Parts: sequence; structure tokens; C-alpha cells
Amino acid sequence: MSEIAKTAIVDPKTVVEDGVKIGHYSIIEGNVVIKNGTVIKDHVLVKAGTTIGNNNRICHSALIGGIPQDFKFKGWNSGVEIGDNNIIREFATIHRASIEDHLTKVGNNCLIMAYVHIAHDCQIGNNVIIANMTQVGGFAQVEDFAFLSALIPVHQFSKIGGYSIIGGGFRVDKDVIPYALASGEPLRIYGLNVVGLRRNNFEKETINILKKAFNIILDRKLNTTQAVEKIEKTLPQINEIKNLLRFIKESKRGIAKG
Repeated sequence: MSEIAKTAIVDPKTVVEDGVKIGHYSIIEGNVVIKNGTVIKDHVLVKAGTTIGNNNRICHSALIGGIPQDFKFKGWNSGVEIGDNNIIREFATIHRASIEDHLTKVGNNCLIMAYVHIAHDCQIGNNVIIANMTQVGGFAQVEDFAFLSALIPVHQFSKIGGYSIIGGGFRVDKDVIPYALASGEPLRIYGLNVVGLRRNNFEKETINILKKAFNIILDRKLNTTQAVEKIEKTLPQINEIKNLLRFIKESKRGIAKG
């Protein structure tokens, strides 16, 4: 059975599955689904069009599914989809999509720390950590296992690659390639996120190949197109290299360089 505090307001049209706990003074609007084992603490607001998966923990005063801060939004159907096993800390805000029938998405096993803002139409992958007060602009994408430190403004439409780490307080206005260690103003790539890769059990040989790829990317004698061509010609095309090259080729904002 679910446990709903007497002071909580839950719309009759809300689907609340077994094991859900909803704290005092929280408000859950209609057209919301909250799945097994999710805990919603006190003073949380969950707006219509939101689906929250299994075993999430949503802390005091978070807002899920707020109206997008976008003039083109005209009140049409859109929403937010939260996966499983996420922690969303105090005063975090996640806004619904600005495009009709689209979703802002957060994957599984993410940690969204206090006062983080995830804007309309963002796509957040699995196992992502976003630290306190980082602001992720509309339509931004954050791939699996990325780590965004505190106080980062992420420009709308930016893309942050998997297993990358971005230092606190630095503005992201270009795409950050997978596996990168990025910081500075303007943002630049300082090298491979070796510690992060080791913690995630990447093989030594894979890390060595990625180091060579990063040396090519950071070679100031080469532009991005030349660097991609050299990596394709000189390095083993393991899955991680293919992923890196895919990301670079698909970049629309251009990539942060060294």
C-alpha cells in the first residue's frame, strides 16, 4: 500500500502504485503516474503530465513538471519522464517539454543535487550526477555517467558526452566530448577523465587508446576535421573511439577544444 500524508493534496486522477510515500503538504496534480517504491518528501509539487518511475527519492520543495520558461509554449500537452532509482534533492526544478507531445527526460540512477534546474526538453541519461545549483538550459543533452560539478550554466542545445567531468562554475557553451576533463573560462578540454574511466572499470588498453585520441584532438596544429581523419586512420576503431567520433561528427554547436 501507499502512504499519503493527511496534509498532502493528490488529484484523484493520479496513479499512485504500491509502496509510494507522499509527504506533508506535497501537491500531486492529475495526469501523473508515480511508480512503486518512490518516496516524495514534504512540500513537493508534481505537475500534470509527469511520470515518475520506481524507487525514486524526491526531496523537500522540489518541483517536477513545471511550465517551460519559453515564450513559444502555448499550453499544449507535454511532460516530464523520470526513470528509476534517482535522487532529486531539495529545491531542484525539472520543467516539462516546450514542444507538443514531447518529454523532458531523466534516466535511471541519477543524482540531481539541491537547486539544480533542468529546463524544458532536456535529455538526461543514466547514472548522471549534476551538482548543486547547476542550471541546464533548454534542449541540452547529458549522456550517461557524465558528472557536472556545482554552479555550471549550460547553454541551451549544448551536449555533454558520457563519462566526462566538468569543473565547478565554468560556463558550457560548446559541446563537451565524451570521456573529457573540462574546465576553464572559456571552457576547454584539459585531457582524458582517467580517474572516472578507471572507477567505471574501463580496461587499461582502452584508456591508452583514448589518451592517444585526445592527444590528436588537442593538437593545435589540427582542426577538428583533420583530427577526426587522423584518429580514423591511425587508431584501432574500438567502440569507445567510434562513440567519440560519432559525437564529434554529430555536434551542431562545435566542440570545446584545448
